[in-house]
Amino acid sequence: MKIPQRLEPLVEDGLVDAVMRQLMSGKEAMVYVVRCGDDVRCAKVYKEANHRSFRQSAGYTESRKVKNSRRARAMEKGGRYGRKAQEDSWQSAEVAALYRLSAAGVRVPRPYNFADGVLLMELVTDADGNAAPRLSELVLTAEQSRAYHRTLITQVVRMLCAGVVHGDLSEYNVLVGSEGLVIIDLPQAIDASGNNNARRMFERDIDNLTAYFGRFAPELLSTDYGREIWSLYENGQLHPEIELTGRFERSDKPADVDSVMREVDAAYQEEAARQRYKQEMGQ
Repeated sequence: MKIPQRLEPLVEDGLVDAVMRQLMSGKEAMVYVVRCGDDVRCAKVYKEANHRSFRQSAGYTESRKVKNSRRARAMEKGGRYGRKAQEDSWQSAEVAALYRLSAAGVRVPRPYNFADGVLLMELVTDADGNAAPRLSELVLTAEQSRAYHRTLITQVVRMLCAGVVHGDLSEYNVLVGSEGLVIIDLPQAIDASGNNNARRMFERDIDNLTAYFGRFAPELLSTDYGREIWSLYENGQLHPEIELTGRFERSDKPADVDSVMREVDAAYQEEAARQRYKQEMGQ
């Protein structure tokens, strides 16, 4: 096939030897099957912002740090350079998430290179060597559904232990490969501890999985893994091998406001005493 314009620099630089075919066109990127030496991989070509149906939002980009102060200011102001900086940050977020999650033992496509807005990564295949189908394309038995649901819950726990929330997880972002399920599409991944929307997005991810697998195994619809997992995470009790119940009991016990206010007052008094001591020592 004719080499797409966005892939030409990678071919010229020897990162890609041949473009074999287009694999898919999604809301955020075009994906091609390419040959790199003896290996067959896929190249994810990110769409420009004005050609994407999935829009960046403050909910996703909150807490993403830009080390270069000039770029950070430009991103805040907008303008051509600022928009370019935002695009670079958006695209590199997926690359960073893939490396981070791979190191944490989460099954995601192995990343190989990122250049000129193109991500080279593993081509996930089925048992016959063909591109693996998405989970949404399958009709599952109740037994398969329970097993896949259990696998993905384990994976999202590992993701959260690594400090990452997918942010758009559903049956459309999971591939069924020859070696099991693989989570894909992570440009909107968010920092679990630094984003005020993390809990809401995490619970939405879990709700999406529950709704899908509940079609084939209705008993899953009564589980509440999202709030259970997040509660364990908030309390510092979450770890990759934790045994989950799928249940969560919200505490109806009223907050002890008086106790909280006493602690705040004590802290205030302690700080005031510290400041007085510093002033006396400085005299």
